[in-house]
Amino acid sequence: MSLLDKLERKFGRYAIPNLMRYIIVLYGAGMFLRLFAPGVYEAYFMLDASMILKGQIWRIFTFLLQSPSTNLLFFIITLYFYYMIGNILERTWGSFRFNVYYFSGVLGTVLAAIVVYLITGRVYYLDTTFINASLFLAFAFEYPDMEVLLMFIIPIKMKWMGYLSILAYGYSFVTGGFGTRVAILISLLNFILYFSSIVRRKRISPKQMHRRMNYNKAVKKAARSAAHHKCAICGRTDEDDDTLEFRFCSRCNGNYEYCQDHLFTHEHVK
Repeated sequence: MSLLDKLERKFGRYAIPNLMRYIIVLYGAGMFLRLFAPGVYEAYFMLDASMILKGQIWRIFTFLLQSPSTNLLFFIITLYFYYMIGNILERTWGSFRFNVYYFSGVLGTVLAAIVVYLITGRVYYLDTTFINASLFLAFAFEYPDMEVLLMFIIPIKMKWMGYLSILAYGYSFVTGGFGTRVAILISLLNFILYFSSIVRRKRISPKQMHRRMNYNKAVKKAARSAAHHKCAICGRTDEDDDTLEFRFCSRCNGNYEYCQDHLFTHEHVK
């Protein structure tokens, strides 16, 4: 079992389902600020390493308000596209793995901004560009033969779009500043590490994804109903946490089983 498998087993319940829905809401709020409150994002929310180190910790999260496009039409198209690929990736990997991939990109971007500031003394205002680009690369890797309409006219396979994205990475790396180069390396490192050691799964069609999701839900429901141990107070089972200990209470009238948290604190059944 890989490290991520162990983490998913232990912390998978804390994953945020439908994560892209919330990310899209953040992008929408960012566009609203750009249209109706110009300058507010730059003054209070953008990723400014110097301000973070002075105590404005919220910027670690609020820089995600940066919309992926400043043109309203392209903004709507881009939001739809990223919402689609984000949902498909989440259905392919599961919520926990998708959360890990996205937030590791966010964390890498924040660390890149801080490290660059500490080394150079200059503030590089990194945004969500390379986080979104790593999502795009992941989708192109998982579904290379899926076709999209370029400019709503030209059908093109995702693998070719992925190659174009890598070329764009290379151009930005050559022409960009030090901060941009670090951000590119971080986003590519996130992609390479994830796919080289974790994801490597058989690619499946959208219909297969839907069937697998239904199957997994049915298995989890059956496993919960057939759990070997279940606490009579909180309802937790050994499927929820394999570190929980369960005991029967000899003072209760009947076969009542309790977890370690309620074994000595419950009211005895007479």
